Amino acid sequence: MSAEKKHVDEPTGVETTGHVWDGIRELNNPLPRWWLWILYATIVWSVIYMVLYPAIPLLKQATPGLLGYSTREVLEKDLTRVAESRTELDSRIASMSLDEIADDPTLLDYAQRSGASSFKLVCVQCHGSGATGSQELGYPNLNDDAWLWGGTREQIFTTISHGVRNDTDPAAHTSIMPAFGAMGLLNRRQINDVTDYVLSLSGADHDAEAATAGKATYEAQCAVCHGATGEGNQDVGAPRLNDALWLYGGSHAAIVAQVTEPRLGVMPAWQDYFDDATRKKLALYVYSLGGGQ
Repeated sequence: MSAEKKHVDEPTGVETTGHVWDGIRELNNPLPRWWLWILYATIVWSVIYMVLYPAIPLLKQATPGLLGYSTREVLEKDLTRVAESRTELDSRIASMSLDEIADDPTLLDYAQRSGASSFKLVCVQCHGSGATGSQELGYPNLNDDAWLWGGTREQIFTTISHGVRNDTDPAAHTSIMPAFGAMGLLNRRQINDVTDYVLSLSGADHDAEAATAGKATYEAQCAVCHGATGEGNQDVGAPRLNDALWLYGGSHAAIVAQVTEPRLGVMPAWQDYFDDATRKKLALYVYSLGGGQ
């Protein structure tokens, strides 16, 4: 563009670039010199960085860089350092009883914190991040005091170690509730009546007449495991029926479904995956949630 044709903004006296938008002309002001120097410095730094560090992606890996830096190696060193720092504490935990660990405030604090990390890694998928479980899926709530197999530190450790009804550990907790309806052991009327009787044990809403009729069925078929008053039996994993805590739901329909064709939970034997120290830390963490006995 010739000098005669260049447009100059009258208020500022600055030449414009020729770009016009909605009547607004762009002034041809140069960028501040300090801004340009910063731009040039970042360009130089990016080139130096690409030479020194892994930067340019190739088909199988990035360029290694002259310094040979690797985030994977840094992570591995950090994990090794953390593991080494825990070796002594884990060794002590492995050699001590759960009660002895509980009597050592420093060791107990470490065990519970480490157990919480392990819980978040492998237990939350079933028991939930808050350990509240799920009635819909039949995963126990670990915050209450309703324990199928016992809630002492040792009992929790045993359950974690061997699991429940799995095919890998012969020492796993095992108990089977008969499918009273599916197997034809009780008819529909008997199942409904015994359900009302079970509801009466916890003071829940129920049909009094049906509960009276279901009492005899309960005493003949259910009391041997769940107890005469519904107190349960941790030796065989039979839940209490005289409280308001239910694994699969406490509605009339839910109890009928469980009596007719019960759902039976399964838990892995974690001794196949974790050492003694890790399982003790898990047990101590679960016990600390408030539901331990």
